[in-house]
Amino acid sequence: MPTRKTTTKIKAKPTSSKGKGRAAFATRRMENPIELPDGMWERISRKAYELWEQRGRQDGNALQDWLKAEEIVMEEIHESRE
Repeated sequence: MPTRKTTTKIKAKPTSSKGKGRAAFATRRMENPIELPDGMWERISRKAYELWEQRGRQDGNALQDWLKAEEIVMEEIHESRE
């Protein structure tokens, strides 16, 4: 499975008047991203979509839905191996 290198840019807002006028960008390059086993990304994606639907399809919580979906899927895998 080929790996992708991704670059994430985050524009930070100044928290005080001292930060005004300074460009505040944080760039993080993921050199060795974690590879998921075959089918894992799709499984987590489906679970995150289910969580989004359960919340009434409200936007703004995609990361929380994804992280919760990862947790649920990992628990399911762990329980099936016992």
